[in-house]
Amino acid sequence: MPEWIAPPFPAEPPLLSGPLVAVLVYDGLCTFEFGIACEIFGLARPEFGSDWYRFLSCAIDDGPLRAQGGLQIAADHGADRIDQADIIVVPGWRGADAAVPEALTERLRRAHRRGARLVSICSGAFVLAATGLLDGRAATTHWRYADKLRVRHREITVDETSLYRQENRILTSAGSAAGIDLMLEIIRQDYGPEKANSVARRLVVAAHRNGGQAQFLERPVARREGGEVASVLEQVRNRLAEAWTISAMAALCHMSPRTFQRRFTEATGQAPGDWLAGERVEAAKDLLVSGHDDVETIAVLVGFGSAHALRHHFRSRLGLRPTEYRARFLTGAARQMA
Repeated sequence: MPEWIAPPFPAEPPLLSGPLVAVLVYDGLCTFEFGIACEIFGLARPEFGSDWYRFLSCAIDDGPLRAQGGLQIAADHGADRIDQADIIVVPGWRGADAAVPEALTERLRRAHRRGARLVSICSGAFVLAATGLLDGRAATTHWRYADKLRVRHREITVDETSLYRQENRILTSAGSAAGIDLMLEIIRQDYGPEKANSVARRLVVAAHRNGGQAQFLERPVARREGGEVASVLEQVRNRLAEAWTISAMAALCHMSPRTFQRRFTEATGQAPGDWLAGERVEAAKDLLVSGHDDVETIAVLVGFGSAHALRHHFRSRLGLRPTEYRARFLTGAARQMA
């Protein structure tokens, strides 16, 4: 009888040196939201080398801890490790009406003072709101919780339409899946579009949805044979430099401009012009952090036609000039190319 041979141990993962991400674990944990943070930041990605996120799960309650779905969980660390984290993720909260412990809010305030980013998914916005750090600022949450958040925290401008918002190192996202969009945006800011797109491909999700994209549609999208509107989106994205008009887009799917506008808004939650401007801004963001120095050239490549128009749309959507955006986010992208 042949001797049994144990399979070889997998190769040791590289010692990581990137930002330290701490995800809160608590009794009544929102399992899906925790899984999002774990998948994005905690999954081994040896193809990226050692400059990648370090990951911790931090229990803020004494055990045993229960999670949605009948699970019991044990975190790797206690709340004290939050004090070393660069990014702190609140993966939903146990209920919009559930109190937030003062010890937790004080720990989060201290973390923010030392420069950490605070991130929430869905109802996790109630935890960040309880810190007072969002007072006078804008935040989003799941549209079902927006009114309750608005009533409880009148100092916050509650945006129930956006997928995610970013204010002074505090990042909030809408319903659960919007957390994926926000986490990918964090990767994009830290490491550039190529790594963000790589992670999105492994997740089999859209590489990018703008934070200002609508959370939900007012009525179901009509099912149209051939997916005419969807095909237009892809064609326009691939040819952003062209001078697109509503009539030109409508002609691609053999609709009248009026019908096209109605179908487009049903499918995307945005008017065609707003969607097109957003796509051009996103394309310009990628070019700004990937080595293109000439803002005028970038403006032409993405279809704005002039640096003046590009600056206008950047300021209206991001509150930044293109050069300010590059200065803020180039460091992370440059690490990727180093």
